[in-house]
Amino acid sequence: MANLIIKNATLPNGSVADIAIAGEQITAVGPNLTVTDATVIDATGLVALPGFVDLHTHLREPGFEGSETILTGSQSAAAGGFTAVHAMANTSPVQDTAGVVEQVRTLGLEAGYVDVVPVGAVTVGLEGKQLAELGAMASSKARVRVFSDDGKCVSDPVLMRRALEYVKAFDGVIAQHAQEPRLTEGAQMNEGKVSAELGLTGWPAVAEESIIARDVLLAEHVGSRVHICHLSTAGSVEIVRWAKAKGINVTAEVTPHHLLLTDELARSYDAVYKVNPPLRTQEDVLALRAALVDGTIDIIATDHAPHPIESKDCEWQAAAFGMLGLEIAASVAQEVLVDSGKSDWSRVAQVLSHNPAQIGRLGEQGQEIAAGSVANLTLIDPTAKRVIDGSHSKSDNNPYRGLTLPGAVAHTIYRGYQTVANGQLAETGRA
Repeated sequence: MANLIIKNATLPNGSVADIAIAGEQITAVGPNLTVTDATVIDATGLVALPGFVDLHTHLREPGFEGSETILTGSQSAAAGGFTAVHAMANTSPVQDTAGVVEQVRTLGLEAGYVDVVPVGAVTVGLEGKQLAELGAMASSKARVRVFSDDGKCVSDPVLMRRALEYVKAFDGVIAQHAQEPRLTEGAQMNEGKVSAELGLTGWPAVAEESIIARDVLLAEHVGSRVHICHLSTAGSVEIVRWAKAKGINVTAEVTPHHLLLTDELARSYDAVYKVNPPLRTQEDVLALRAALVDGTIDIIATDHAPHPIESKDCEWQAAAFGMLGLEIAASVAQEVLVDSGKSDWSRVAQVLSHNPAQIGRLGEQGQEIAAGSVANLTLIDPTAKRVIDGSHSKSDNNPYRGLTLPGAVAHTIYRGYQTVANGQLAETGRA
């Protein structure tokens, strides 16, 4: 593996430095560095951030390779600046045994673009009836620490309590898809003015908020960690803010689409905007943005959910829920945190790298850019303006198409290997 030296990069704190890399490790950070026989990356004007970590990605393999594979999803992740992604459990077979999570891990290693970290199912078959093999998955080669039935809520409070108690033994976390199923039967979009006008069954905010309130109290009761997936309402923000103030061990994520898009887009009846949880109101968007700035929301997670064209190019009621997100997250973070003037690049590093790595207990990801750290880096051109078009995903359900957004990933360095160079994806990963 060739040595690298990154010249004149702007670090998250605003200082300018060179970054020397040998093999998989950063060896030095400082001014005027020289490295013999090194590939030189001119990073003048570029912002260097720790490689991004996604706590919530649907890679679809095994079972749904028509939508995405671990290879194509890993390529999309690298193009978006990610060096690690957590692969959600709703595959076929479900990731509810040590054997399946180890298969996903192996396919990720073979792809070689990012660390693919399997998420274990909380319940067998995602059916919400009995706990899956949490301990076996945790002690497997995949070393699972995040468990989720995402796509489905662990709605049984007794089962949720048992899961929270179980994962304490190995410092795991339950990532809850907060959706009370009986309040969302047949729901198609956010419950409100727009749903009433369109005649689509509404999805009330309380369906999310009631589960979050229950689960933070359960986490407090058993002394365990709980993570809230894809927070989407102003009320949910207030519950998480209250829980954190009370000292409850809760973390929360927000998706790029819930930071940028609103339920007004459903007026087009274009199913590319159909997602779970649904796009909410502008008031919710503003509350989510403020919560990301003030730390109530810990991370941005993409909930990248690819689907084949036939699942989206149909009438709204028949369409699948979900949208792409891996290649847009950095631009949305820049717009919401940096270009808005509300925060800075250090906060971007926190919400896209440091915090998700810490929640997932990934020791070699999310590290500071410093000598001795693993060389996982993302270099952003903050001055770029790009009109969103295609992606490297196998699917095309992209709700951002045609939008102009700031910033572009110029280079992604995964364990010392350039998976993206000058905005172009490497033909093969480092495997």
